[in-house]
Amino acid sequence: MSLMKVASFNVNSIRARLPVVISWLRDRRPDVLAMQETKVQEESFPRTIFAEAGYACVFRGQKSYNGVALAATREITDVEFGLPQEPRDEARLLKARFGDLVLVNTYVPQGFLATSERFQYKLDWLARLLDYFRTNFQPSDPILWVGDLNVAPLPIDVYDPAALLGHVCYHPAVREALEQIVRWGFTDVFRMHCQEAGQYTYWDYRMRGSFRRQRGWRLDHILATKPLAEKCTACYIDVEPRLAAHPSDHTPIVAEFDW
Repeated sequence: MSLMKVASFNVNSIRARLPVVISWLRDRRPDVLAMQETKVQEESFPRTIFAEAGYACVFRGQKSYNGVALAATREITDVEFGLPQEPRDEARLLKARFGDLVLVNTYVPQGFLATSERFQYKLDWLARLLDYFRTNFQPSDPILWVGDLNVAPLPIDVYDPAALLGHVCYHPAVREALEQIVRWGFTDVFRMHCQEAGQYTYWDYRMRGSFRRQRGWRLDHILATKPLAEKCTACYIDVEPRLAAHPSDHTPIVAEFDW
């Protein structure tokens, strides 16, 4: 048994954020980093720079939007992309295996406005994800589900739950959609280790001083089925990359497992 450190980070353009990401990897040395919103076509993904830092990568991208990737010091096998019967060709899901452990990295649609077709697409996407887990896995399997889920599950996960109620990332319908997947067999390992309010992974660029004023959201998550949740020894949010020059609007969340 050894320590396994897994992180998730919405990088908001891997090319724009590459110095921040590589510096963080060299300093923190997670075994696996799941990235979302890479915003780069596959031929332009900077795999050589990751390799120089000691990380192999798998990824699926598209021009200007979305994009998911994994960087790992461990062997990555059984890589698959996307959900079955996906009506849009968007790079939002990457599944891979690390030995017996399955990792599903997702960038859930944001939803735009609760009255829009894009919000219904978000709900439909989460419903298809639940069906994906039910069809392909059992809750007794060692599975990590990580990524930018674009959902704040609890009132303590947003800076103003009364004012933000109904927002596409804190809407009752989307919170229930997330809860249905959690009930299938996942544990929010961050909340296993931290019950405090004000723990955020995202601060909106468009809101002046949002980070300094702690006007944030917890949208990035690491969830585990029981065999892994029982082995989770720590889970925390690392705000240092959000303080770097030219940061993402998100920051990494990290979990540690005796695995």
